[in-house]
Amino acid sequence: MNTQEVKDTLDTYVMHTYGRYDLVIDHGHGSKVYDKEGNEYIDCVAGIAVNSIGHTHEKVAKVLAEQAKKLIHVSNLYYTEEQAKYAEKIVKKSPHDKVFFANSGAEANEGAIKLARKYTGKGEIITTNGSFHGRTLATLTATGQDKVKKGFAPLPSGFKYIDYNNIKQAEEAITEDTAAILVEPIQGESGVRVPDDDYLPSLRKLCDEKNILLIFDEVQTGFGRTGKFFASELTNTVPDITTCAKAVAGGLPMGLVLANKEIADAFNPGDHASTFGGTALVCSVASAVLDIYDEENLVQKSQDNGKYFMEKLESLKENHDCINEVRGRGLMVGIDINYDCGDLVAKAQEKGVLINVTNGNVIRFVPPLLITREELDKVVEVIDEILP
Repeated sequence: MNTQEVKDTLDTYVMHTYGRYDLVIDHGHGSKVYDKEGNEYIDCVAGIAVNSIGHTHEKVAKVLAEQAKKLIHVSNLYYTEEQAKYAEKIVKKSPHDKVFFANSGAEANEGAIKLARKYTGKGEIITTNGSFHGRTLATLTATGQDKVKKGFAPLPSGFKYIDYNNIKQAEEAITEDTAAILVEPIQGESGVRVPDDDYLPSLRKLCDEKNILLIFDEVQTGFGRTGKFFASELTNTVPDITTCAKAVAGGLPMGLVLANKEIADAFNPGDHASTFGGTALVCSVASAVLDIYDEENLVQKSQDNGKYFMEKLESLKENHDCINEVRGRGLMVGIDINYDCGDLVAKAQEKGVLINVTNGNVIRFVPPLLITREELDKVVEVIDEILP
């Protein structure tokens, strides 16, 4: 198919749930992707923080091909070696004791909500305004943004909302029926909002005092995105449950619910399940992804190059009064602009850089963690050119 045929076919046969950019991506490698005509783009979207190890990593391709010849899927009614190996590796990498395998961030958050309610025997989950936790009925209800809920009433009960980065509101919101507080260590979809340094530790202390659970949604912030493997490490705050997805399996669908043993053991056979959760194929790739993180020092690269990138973006303030703030951690970075700047996406694309705009006025950068400083310099150059 040529470029137009691809667009026309998708528009004809696929439900219109996405506002797609005017680009047909044909292939990619490392931090770059290429369209059908061969034009090159530095990818600062990375599948929305999914392709942290870059596109078409040779090790992933090799493991994927080898495992596909051996075993792709069997039911979780049986044991598989691939799942056993990955479960041990990811749990030992985390501050938790056990893991449940899902397929996405929304599924992981659904699992965390169920686990919190099962363990505590209570029903209320407190979340924050501006948050994003998924598109299922429960997780979009948990999401603190009204725009994602329109048209889907009636929504499930049992959710309460407080302002992000406001410990006083958190304390006032807790009732006898509160099971947990669910929070993103850094809010992604509402514009890379970084809380005060004492916010997450204060939430931990509050949850301990009130005997409720603290759940961190690390679907976007996890796996090195913020310069630490888990964003919880930024403030040495250990939650009771952590959810992950996006970067877990190098582009294959996988979600994780990680929890401490006492809490995890609240789930009994039949309480929760996933047909495709933790398949031999995806677990083998996810295991290879962890190896790549270690072999290529990706978490440290995220920290070092993220700092470099933010300093470069900060220098643009000298020439562009429209920049309110540059914020983020690691290679999860946002530029807060003083106007609705959605048109910048197309302008950057024309110059060979893929970005996205979230919350209407924040340019978000979540590139592969292996992106080079030369590539980051090019991104900064393009942003400089397109900003008024």
